[in-house]
Amino acid sequence: MNHTLTDTEIKRSTKQDMFESPDFYGIDDLLTEEHILIRNSVRDFVKKEVSPIIEDCAERNIFPDYLVPEFGKLGLFGPTIPTEYNPNGGLDYIAYGLMMQEIERGDSGMRSTVSVQGSLVMFPIYQFGSEEQKKKFLPKLASGEYLGCFGLTEPNHGSNPGGMETRLEDKGDYYLLNGAKMWITNSPKADVAVVWAKNDEGRIQGVIVERSMEGFTTPTIHNKWSLRASVTGELVFNDVKIPKENVLPNVSGLRGPLNCLDSARYGISWGAIGVAMDCYDTARRYALERKQFGRPIGGFQLIQKKLAEMLTEITKAQLVSWRLGVLKNEGKATTAQISLAKRNNIEIAMNIAREARQTLGGMGITQEYSIMRHMMNLESVVTYEGTHDIHLLILGHDITGIQAFR
Repeated sequence: MNHTLTDTEIKRSTKQDMFESPDFYGIDDLLTEEHILIRNSVRDFVKKEVSPIIEDCAERNIFPDYLVPEFGKLGLFGPTIPTEYNPNGGLDYIAYGLMMQEIERGDSGMRSTVSVQGSLVMFPIYQFGSEEQKKKFLPKLASGEYLGCFGLTEPNHGSNPGGMETRLEDKGDYYLLNGAKMWITNSPKADVAVVWAKNDEGRIQGVIVERSMEGFTTPTIHNKWSLRASVTGELVFNDVKIPKENVLPNVSGLRGPLNCLDSARYGISWGAIGVAMDCYDTARRYALERKQFGRPIGGFQLIQKKLAEMLTEITKAQLVSWRLGVLKNEGKATTAQISLAKRNNIEIAMNIAREARQTLGGMGITQEYSIMRHMMNLESVVTYEGTHDIHLLILGHDITGIQAFR
């Protein structure tokens, strides 16, 4: 990956990140020593490297790409991939979830960068790729030398990926790829893209597109009010020649991309907890410091109600994602269970962010605090990897056995 930004070009805040995570039900007791060590390492990194720069990055719509290899060194990319392909891998799904919690506590855009790399690029290459593909791409993606992106959503097809128009035409010695993808995290900076397209038989196939391939362009999407510290763009394919060795050989149909989305949605359920905890901690601290009518506002019933409800929902979300992590480790987690966690935890994070903003009054809309940035970011998180309503219908299908959106 070509890095175009250095940390000296970003204004670093002198305000210290004092975050403390709530653990009202002693959930740390359910974690291993390794889990806690990993979580604390990522938390320390976020406090030192992300929190001081993130407000400036969000304000100026800057992607701090110099952090990508630092994420790699920390082991954030594809941590569940075996160590054969990722020296920092071999971890379980609870460790992965805790990583996403901590990185998204810093910023949803940073977590998007990380989870796209791990869940949507490395995961399909590992799960569906050839041995040659795994050895060629996974180590460089794990280290952050390569940045990857995932091409499924199209300008005309979001919640209905089966309607995709991108085509993969067999030309004998190679394939010809034509079409476009939209709302792609990392695309303008990506070295590789895992792209899903329909072949001559109308079956969906995955291919690995490399930056150097002629006819492949990645225009940036500008003027975002959300995820401003991450980079988002399109993928445009104009007669791109795809070598046959770049086709993922071990999957066809929608099963491939949907399995990837399950992996990403799982991480998002944990990430949302990080956002919720950060907003709660900010509101709690402010309520104890801000005085009105001669005493801290934390002493008033309505503020205590807000804080109590925030803590309650965070605690429930923590238990949901921890249990889901256990099921993932056992190979038992279903798509519907993952949808429940993603949908619930994003919803509680949005509600907590709104209540926290009100707790801070006018100060809640300023850059001095993280809440408004989190609120804007969540407007993207509630939509991507399956919209809020689509996840509700996935649950409805699981409950009734009747598919509502066909």
